[in-house]
Amino acid sequence: MPEANKIYYYRMQSPLGGLLLAATGKGLCRLQFGAQLAARNEELWIESGEKLRAWEEELSAYFRGDLREFTLPLDLRGTPFQLRCWEALRRIPYGKTCSYGELAQRVGSPRAFRAVGQANHNNPVAIVVPCHRVIGANGTLTGYGGGLSLKQALLRLEAGEPPSLFSTWQPAWEKTSA
Repeated sequence: MPEANKIYYYRMQSPLGGLLLAATGKGLCRLQFGAQLAARNEELWIESGEKLRAWEEELSAYFRGDLREFTLPLDLRGTPFQLRCWEALRRIPYGKTCSYGELAQRVGSPRAFRAVGQANHNNPVAIVVPCHRVIGANGTLTGYGGGLSLKQALLRLEAGEPPSLFSTWQPAWEKTSA
């Protein structure tokens, strides 16, 4: 199978529960809540914790509050509009939020706040492409693929108020057996 067609995946445990990480040779292409492998294209997917170890380490540092900006490469695939939205999401600073309307302004389509919302909904790399930082115009939390409680937990973590679910968590490789 050509290298370009391979997608490596790994099921990571996090304070949010299981996460499915997937990457091509170019970079991370999926991070989703729940560790279930999508039924489509499974024949192209190869399980490899080693290929995704660096991403697991960056995510673990993020959950500990030690990482504010992800540095590893991404392989985002979407329409030109989605790619512009996802890039704009990546420019929202850690600990900050913006509204869908503000994000629509940033991508040059000020009336497209609903389309921006749909691009957020289709974000293939949750957390890393921080769609959790987008809130309603009135400051309320609005939809999130992982659920509003996870969105609130991520925003609290970034505000320096880690919720209790983050306080005792540590990655599997750091745990010692008794």
